[in-house]
Formats: sequence, C-alpha cells, structure tokens
Amino acid sequence: MRRKQLGITAAAACALAATGLALAPTAAAVSPLTATISATCTLGGGGAATLTATQDGTAATMTLSSTSITSPLPLARDSIASTLTLTKAGGGTTAFTGTKNPAIAAGGGVSVGPLDGTVASGDSLDVYGGSLRMVVFGITLSCTADAPQSPGPFVFD
Repeated sequence: MRRKQLGITAAAACALAATGLALAPTAAAVSPLTATISATCTLGGGGAATLTATQDGTAATMTLSSTSITSPLPLARDSIASTLTLTKAGGGTTAFTGTKNPAIAAGGGVSVGPLDGTVASGDSLDVYGGSLRMVVFGITLSCTADAPQSPGPFVFD
C-alpha cells in the first residue's frame, strides 16, 4: 500500500510540475534573428552588412557587422558612438544607441553593438528608410540601406 501511495504522490507531483511549466510565461522573441542589408556610407564605402536582433521583454538590442563597410583608421574598443534608427511599419522610428564595438584595425570591417533600444509587442522594424550614424573622433559618418532588409522586417513579440 505504501508503494502505491508513493507512486500516486510522485505522479501527482510530476503532473503539477508539467502544468506549471505549461503555464509559465514564455520569453519574448524577435523574428527573424538576423537580416542582411546593402548600405551606402558617407565614408568607409558600402556593401553588405548583417543585423542581429535580440529581445527581452521591451528591451531589445541590435548589432550591425560588415566586412564591406571598413574603417580607414584603427579604432579602439568601445570608441564609436552609434545610433541605428529603424523605421516602424505604420510610421515612426525606433532608435538603438550605444558605444559598443570591438577594436577595429585600419581597413577592417565595421561592427557596432549590441546597441540598446526599447520595443513594443508587435513592432515591425526595418532599417530601410532609417540610418546608422557613427561618431568617431568627433566626425559623424552615416550609412543608409539601399533596399529593405532580407528576409524582412524584425517583428517583436
């Protein structure tokens, strides 16, 4: 009898645990996680770049990296003040800002981020129509996307 009671108690505990997991809130997610763009910049050339997005509730980050967009000078880690502005479907913009970047050698590809921003559930953001503004040594450099990002806009949960 004791063995049956223990088995029933264990089964009930497993059922309760499974129910708790099923009812636990899920982590917010953005889709797609990465997108590619082609950009033209005031300095450093232009070309393909990859955008990577993350989301945690209303907090989101964007990272942009490119081997085609290059730095004419060596840049120290965390020395680029960046603002990545994306357009919202339906109007408006969302800005992602920060001073995060790896050290970049002269002629090396540019990478900035993660840049921090705030999103709302359902936001659909595309860099086309927006811009990347980088301030280096007091000089402002701008990049704009030549077409919508692929595979499509970032949609936040």
